[in-house]
Amino acid sequence: MRDHILTAADLVGAAKAGDQAKVAAAKKKWYDNANEIAAFLHGANPKQWPLATLQSAMKTHLDQTLDEATHRLQGKTADEIKDYDAIVKHILMMADTLSDGIIAQFPNKFDRK
Repeated sequence: MRDHILTAADLVGAAKAGDQAKVAAAKKKWYDNANEIAAFLHGANPKQWPLATLQSAMKTHLDQTLDEATHRLQGKTADEIKDYDAIVKHILMMADTLSDGIIAQFPNKFDRK
């Protein structure tokens, strides 16, 4: 996760500097790391968290975050706000997916009343 956040910071820094080569490299590293995170989570709970589902969710998360950062850098505040709202909705869906998977994996640990 640390690499994930630091790479995002590198990506934003490169975008602010207008260095397209560094943007491309950081973006590739960021998306590759997201796939690594998806694979790690899938390995922890393969029955409840299909790899393709996690990869898709992570890609959407990064796409949305990149859109928001781009709109911020461009000064497009209204678009940035819309992006943020979409990010919140999606990340809550991801949280529900992960929580539901944990509950299904360890049903005796949770009171389902």
